[in-house]
Amino acid sequence: MDFEYSPKVQELLIKVRRFMDEFIYPNERLFHQEVSENPWQTPHIITRLKAKAKEQGLWNLFLPVSYGAISPGLSNLEYAPLAEEMGKVMWAPEVFNCAAPDTGNMEVLAKYGNQAQKKRWLEPLLAGDIRSAFAMTEPEVASCDATNIETRMTRDGDDYLINGRKFYISGACRKSCEILIVMGKTDPDNPNRYQQQSQILVPTNTPGVKIIRPMKVFGYDDAPEGHAEILFENVRVPAENLILGEGRGFEIAQGRLGPGRIHHCMRSVGAAQRALVLMCERANQRIAFGKPLAKQQSVREDIAKSACEIEQVRLLTLKAAQKMDTVGNKAAKDLISMIKIVAPNMALKVIDRAIQIHGAAGVGQDHFLAHMYAGQRCLRLADGPDQVHMMQLGRNLAQQALTNRD
Repeated sequence: MDFEYSPKVQELLIKVRRFMDEFIYPNERLFHQEVSENPWQTPHIITRLKAKAKEQGLWNLFLPVSYGAISPGLSNLEYAPLAEEMGKVMWAPEVFNCAAPDTGNMEVLAKYGNQAQKKRWLEPLLAGDIRSAFAMTEPEVASCDATNIETRMTRDGDDYLINGRKFYISGACRKSCEILIVMGKTDPDNPNRYQQQSQILVPTNTPGVKIIRPMKVFGYDDAPEGHAEILFENVRVPAENLILGEGRGFEIAQGRLGPGRIHHCMRSVGAAQRALVLMCERANQRIAFGKPLAKQQSVREDIAKSACEIEQVRLLTLKAAQKMDTVGNKAAKDLISMIKIVAPNMALKVIDRAIQIHGAAGVGQDHFLAHMYAGQRCLRLADGPDQVHMMQLGRNLAQQALTNRD
């Protein structure tokens, strides 16, 4: 199994790292300052840096198949180290037009959308002109089981009427968020629970779409992205906005979440790697009991364990990416579950050690550690909680054991 990066990827990796060093890290404080002044507006620094990234060809790197001239068509394995670098700063992926939830929505439209939907919504998303959100999770049901979704989408002539409530809809608080992909039930009485759901495109300015409030994650509102609670009250959209067809919503969701999960895990590796670097810097600089922390055995052990765990997850993520590329997402589902289980948990452990070594400063706003910890903890719930992935992985492995025995 060869994980050596090709010359093409090595060149892109150098360019991404140089871009991060020159433009992302030096502007972290400016980003937060601009967000505090106008929370739900895209910060000016993001707009400026997006133009620079596009000029340098560092644009839409996530899309695994080429779409015109604005996507390089990298494989999952090729994209992995680039996503890792972007994951070192929470807002960096947007600069390269590689930020969730847009990435998943663009993949849905590229794979399942018709030509009119691609023209109206995919092209401006690929150009970075607008933002989007994916509205699935609901407050009243266990949304980890997508068949529980209660939002109703009722056919009414040439339209659908949508009624329901969603929450933790990432990106929907943003003023530049112009389109929602909404999952709801068009056929709630279908005996096949996996064919009751559909997905439909809903412009955010449609009458009846009400952004109630931004939900918080451990006290962070994650502006300018936000995680909205949204009420849909008799929202009327044309039937032509339906993606793929009635009853295909669960199928689309599964197709969307596979790549999305691995992208999150790639960024988790990057977040942990940056935490490790900060841990080492702090250990070398901070003097306690007359010597640098790096001279303390427990600190050395934390650094060593962190390096081992990061490399283990990095290799497992690369293996999952390679399998997705070679045999498809469905055949790689066990590996995808594995990395979704281990990557956020690994990142949490490493970031926690970095916080401990930083002392009180580690939980404050002067370092990225506390906010990144909150984000990684949230990731243990996003795109399927740990327990669902462990349940499915354990079931699959047990079934395979029976098959192999027979």
